[in-house]
Amino acid sequence: MAEAYGIEVVVFDILGTMVDEPGGLRAAIRDAVPGADDTSVEQLLTVWRDHVEREQQRIAEEGRAYTNTEVIDREAAQRVADRAGLTDAGAIARLATASQRLKPWDDSVTGLTRLARRFPVLGLSNASRATLLSLNAYAQLGWHQALSAEDAQAYKPAPEVYRLALDAAGCPSERVLMVAAHAWDLRGAQAVGMRIAYVHRPVGDPPASTDTFNWRSDTLDELVTELTA
Repeated sequence: MAEAYGIEVVVFDILGTMVDEPGGLRAAIRDAVPGADDTSVEQLLTVWRDHVEREQQRIAEEGRAYTNTEVIDREAAQRVADRAGLTDAGAIARLATASQRLKPWDDSVTGLTRLARRFPVLGLSNASRATLLSLNAYAQLGWHQALSAEDAQAYKPAPEVYRLALDAAGCPSERVLMVAAHAWDLRGAQAVGMRIAYVHRPVGDPPASTDTFNWRSDTLDELVTELTA
């Protein structure tokens, strides 16, 4: 099916699409703050995510020089610690590396393996190079190549990040398919001419009524089956 549409390379978002980022952060917060109840954990997760989103936005708007996710995650971990009254330096340091230990969704490893038999598959993530290396090993994600936005000194949805994948693919943008559970990510890929496929995840950003995607699937298995039919 994909060949009929001229797809030669498939690119995947990783955080949220292939691994459960919020679930992994919740688990790390519970480990760092054992006495926290579910409500407190959600509040602390919001502190973390708000900081990451705000700082990446500041970088996009040139209000802050580019810094990678390791730095921003350390800042987020400290903010969580400050809110929770956590002073154990070792616990804070481990919390800061939570993004290296995110579990894959149930169909991520098998779906990626199936697709990799037919196409070159790339990972494209906002995670730093070092974080991405550890995360891919932890989650057992078997990419042909994994690309970090750190190499573009920017964060998705900046076009230069998607161009990393296009440069690696070595073929016209309309022959490269971007797969993600985040509509904002797919819009960024679409803006540079890539084909796009939305995969539903519990933590994703669903499409708006105005979005026009090439594929929409309820699961990764469903998408892989269609692409390899």
